[in-house]
Amino acid sequence: MVSAPSGAGKTTLCKQLVATVPGLRHSISYTTRKPRPGEVHGREYFFVEDQLFQDMIQRNEFAEWAPVYGHFYGTPRSALTGMMNQGLDVLLEIDTQGATQIKKRFEDAVYIYILPPSLETLRIRLENRGGDAPEEIQRRLQKAREEVWSYRNYDYIVRNDDMKQALQELEAIILAERIKTKRLNIGWLEENFIREKDDTSTVRDGSTLTPQQENRRP
Repeated sequence: MVSAPSGAGKTTLCKQLVATVPGLRHSISYTTRKPRPGEVHGREYFFVEDQLFQDMIQRNEFAEWAPVYGHFYGTPRSALTGMMNQGLDVLLEIDTQGATQIKKRFEDAVYIYILPPSLETLRIRLENRGGDAPEEIQRRLQKAREEVWSYRNYDYIVRNDDMKQALQELEAIILAERIKTKRLNIGWLEENFIREKDDTSTVRDGSTLTPQQENRRP
């Protein structure tokens, strides 16, 4: 689960992360907002009308959903569980509201919060991004001030000051989580290190011989 204030660089980092880490897939959310220039339906988001989104809520088709900046966003449950059942790691870009919902349903999830170096840096990025009116930028900055305290609910914080460094830290988090003891394939461990195998032979004095020693007996 990756969350961040608007303009922190979350989407760019997540795209690069999926492109560089094997076995990682991006969950595509539904949203009722209109596409921004360059966005494609089914790639960045599934862009739908309000009524369709509400119908999906009534059919319990979302693993999480929340209103954000006057629009609705939601993670489709079937696509998420389908990828997980294939043994894939799934990357979700969701706000703090959605992350709270996911935390109640997926105990094993990993939570990452991306932050810019400062609010002033965030302001500059939002202004340079274009497309948002000054009052909208101010609203997003205020929301960032309010949501930043949610960092305490996340496992990791990545500071996006340098894009390359931030990407390396995200990759390191995923690779480290994959080899945690609680995620270890116990069957493999037991097969190779715990279960006793019939690989020794007993001799008259009660000691044992390895198969190689056994082959050298007269």
